[in-house]
Amino acid sequence: MFLPSTFRPIHQALAAGFTLLFLATPSGSVLSAQSAGRSTGQIAAANYASSPQAERFVNDLLARMTLEEKIGQMTQIALNSPEGPKRDERIQKGEVGSLLFVRDPKEIDRLQHLAVEKSRLHIPLIFGFDVIHGYRTVYPIPLALAASWDPVTTERAQRMAAREASSVGIRWTFSPMLDIARDPRWGRIMEGSGEDPYLGSRMAEADIRGFQGTSLSNPDSILACIKHFAGYGAAAGGRDYDSSDISDEQLWNVYFPPFHAAVEAGAGSLMSAYMDLNSVPATGNRWLLHDVLRQDWGFQGFVVSDWDSVKSLTTHGFASAPEDAAVRAVNAGVDMEMTSTTFRDNLADALKKGLVQQGTIDRAVHDILIAKYKLGLFKDPYVPIERSQTELVSKDQRGAARSIATRTAVLLRNQDNLLPLKPGLKSIALIGPLADSKPDIMGSWSLGSHPEDTVTVLEGMRRRFEANGTKILFTKGVEIERVQPSIFDEQFPSPKPTLTTDDARQAEFNHAIDLVKQSDVAVLVLGEAQTMSGERASRSSLTLPGKQQQLLEAAVATGKPVVLVLANGRPLDITWASTHVPAILDAWYPGTEAGNAIADLLSGDAVPGGKLPVTWPRSVGQVPIFYARNLTQIPNDPDTRYWDGSSAPLYPFGYGLSYTTFALSGLKQSAQTVRSGGSFDVSIDVQNTGKAAGDQVIQLYTHQSAGSASRPVRELKGFCRIALKPGERQTVTLTLQTKDLGFWSPQTHRWSIELGTFDLWVGTDSNATEHATFEVTAP
Repeated sequence: MFLPSTFRPIHQALAAGFTLLFLATPSGSVLSAQSAGRSTGQIAAANYASSPQAERFVNDLLARMTLEEKIGQMTQIALNSPEGPKRDERIQKGEVGSLLFVRDPKEIDRLQHLAVEKSRLHIPLIFGFDVIHGYRTVYPIPLALAASWDPVTTERAQRMAAREASSVGIRWTFSPMLDIARDPRWGRIMEGSGEDPYLGSRMAEADIRGFQGTSLSNPDSILACIKHFAGYGAAAGGRDYDSSDISDEQLWNVYFPPFHAAVEAGAGSLMSAYMDLNSVPATGNRWLLHDVLRQDWGFQGFVVSDWDSVKSLTTHGFASAPEDAAVRAVNAGVDMEMTSTTFRDNLADALKKGLVQQGTIDRAVHDILIAKYKLGLFKDPYVPIERSQTELVSKDQRGAARSIATRTAVLLRNQDNLLPLKPGLKSIALIGPLADSKPDIMGSWSLGSHPEDTVTVLEGMRRRFEANGTKILFTKGVEIERVQPSIFDEQFPSPKPTLTTDDARQAEFNHAIDLVKQSDVAVLVLGEAQTMSGERASRSSLTLPGKQQQLLEAAVATGKPVVLVLANGRPLDITWASTHVPAILDAWYPGTEAGNAIADLLSGDAVPGGKLPVTWPRSVGQVPIFYARNLTQIPNDPDTRYWDGSSAPLYPFGYGLSYTTFALSGLKQSAQTVRSGGSFDVSIDVQNTGKAAGDQVIQLYTHQSAGSASRPVRELKGFCRIALKPGERQTVTLTLQTKDLGFWSPQTHRWSIELGTFDLWVGTDSNATEHATFEVTAP
């Protein structure tokens, strides 16, 4: 994983902003690499810059700190840690820098008063929590936010989450997760933005803007923590915590870009990953945490380990003992240890032995204190108790959650325009184990929520339809339960099954089908319980859990129109449904306002406009599957690679329908030739040709025809979500930056923009057909 020494001077020169030209590549093309005025490090430093006042304050404080106080700042303890009564004592001694999982604003305020008023140097604590997709008000999961294909929507969700979390004294979130995921078996795919580095990068920037606001010193801003650096989403077999084996080419071109974008956007902290990356644990990987992150990218924030991941360096067989683990982690670039006490127990002795330098510890503490200063904690550390009383689950929060949930849903099928449901229906059968489950419709990582706040699909449908005379006939039909317990069962459990005998289960199944027969239309809410997705929630299959598939098939067999609403955190095997169920709406896990948002969508009060941020497989045998594959010697038959079935995805990346239709025409370019380092505009006319207002996402893809390495058949390089009224036409213009055409070449071992011919396509998914070409020339 180390950059060969031969190439380091070149890489460092590029990071410093020099322009380099190389000739005589294997394809005969000319390669260019150049800065756009500032280096990566300069951009990152500018977006997370500390003021001279902050530096003077922190350096003065650092000079007065004892070694024990410095190591204390590098220590985070959890609410449920075995510290017991010693916690308060340690805080007063300045031996704790951060606390995790404390949610009660009064307790946060009490602990902060201890730190500020009782410790020798009055250094405030920073309280962290997993604000992943909302705090008390739960918003759609991150994968769903990516499905909005609208960074403004993502930024709004995270801004609202920051407002709530900060109101109780939480000023640090362990989000966003920026791991690219191309294997839906991996449970944490729900926590990121999907498979594509360009889409993931734009969402990463939006996450940082949302959490951190216009200034970290604003009382409603919270410090973002980008995670898990790096390669966690490529766990072997999709098994959470398993090692990742990723080539340099894939790291630089696929897995690094969202992190790089977040660093340039000014992310204030970063979390190292649990797992081995190419046989080196990420938490002890100096190449990742120093060479790439700080040296090449100019990261100015601080690095926190993942839960117990410093201690676990011994478990990996990487460190020989706890002291060795502490030494390796801090020398690699970890500044704060989450929950375990390896730093606290070993760093002082390691310093005496010369295994760690004083400067290494001082730099770590400096970066932590700068973050606290930027958050305004030295000036105003206490909790504004009254603010939480008006912010939590407020009218504004609920309104935002409902609106955002409608923007993230993806319409996968709508045969004969079954949706939206027509007015005048006498009855709707609402069936499914997730239709009236408050925890399950919110999704995993809803740890700060109160389930009683949530509107279930049943509640939302009754409010919307029964007021107009349509009766809702509800029963769950089947129950589902995770086979193995979840690590979150104590904090946020799913409902336990209540049908305990085969006879009871069969009677409930039959009752559901009877209700379908009695209704004008059936809506089945199926998918996964929230414990089936998320951390330590990987799967060996993608089928609908339990007997949901049998329930769906039995409902369709009645001959009544059926709408399938999916509640899920990953693509599921709905291949049968894709040809037998007239309408399929993927709602993901929509959050607190789930029921109202789904009722809005089914009734037509809102129109689905989301697009898939992942390629949807036909079966688990296809995974990992993604659109940006390389060409092969038989490029004309990409969908016939399996003799026993199609190798084509069920739905392509970027796919999503609407209640209206759109026509694209008139593809134009502002230039046919562009110099490396420049840009040009690509425009296309979009018309709403249907009878309903709706949103469409215009997507731009490119392909490099030849170069130093084979490039993916298509790569997303631009997108724009627009809203059009019936009959309305709009010209959409996307600016293509040549810097976005650059890549890290396995031949040259550097990042460059290569000269030559490129294809471009514009359309509404990764199978876009409007085509043109352009040339990139020397600057």
